[in-house]
Amino acid sequence: MKAFSLNYRDLLVVNGVGRWKPSLPRIPLSDGVGLVAAAGSGVSRVKMGDRVAPIFYPNWLDGRVASEKMGSPLGGAIADGVLAEYTMFDDTSLVHVPGHLTDEEAATLPCAAVTAWNAVVSGGQIAPGDTVVVLGTGGVSIFALQFLRLLDARVIITSSSDQKTCARKAAWG
Repeated sequence: MKAFSLNYRDLLVVNGVGRWKPSLPRIPLSDGVGLVAAAGSGVSRVKMGDRVAPIFYPNWLDGRVASEKMGSPLGGAIADGVLAEYTMFDDTSLVHVPGHLTDEEAATLPCAAVTAWNAVVSGGQIAPGDTVVVLGTGGVSIFALQFLRLLDARVIITSSSDQKTCARKAAWG
């Protein structure tokens, strides 16, 4: 593994809060990027040296949301995460990292960005000119904001703090 990102959910797991409390020992963090160091004989989707990121829900490979697909999110109460020098994944649960992204940039995508993409683009089917309210200034919300701007939608964003929205607005341009 080469880079990781930290989500609020990861803090809940590490702190053992509510349904996020893992059995110990547990390797935390759901999002990261690494290089394929070895592959089994039946592996064809990746090869040694490929830059990859594991998907947040390793059992959700296609189709609509279903409970059997959502049972073992990485770095949660049930499944180990990516905060390790070496990890092992089924090749079907890995995606290639786009070459134009740094490892650090790509490491932010598996949980927050894919959640926002699914809500805004896949599920929401937002069109240019649509008005969308985004709740909060966390990772999913900021990715949603960026996707909505690409889609030429009007965005109304809420926050519990004017300081957060002013700081984010400066970053948005």
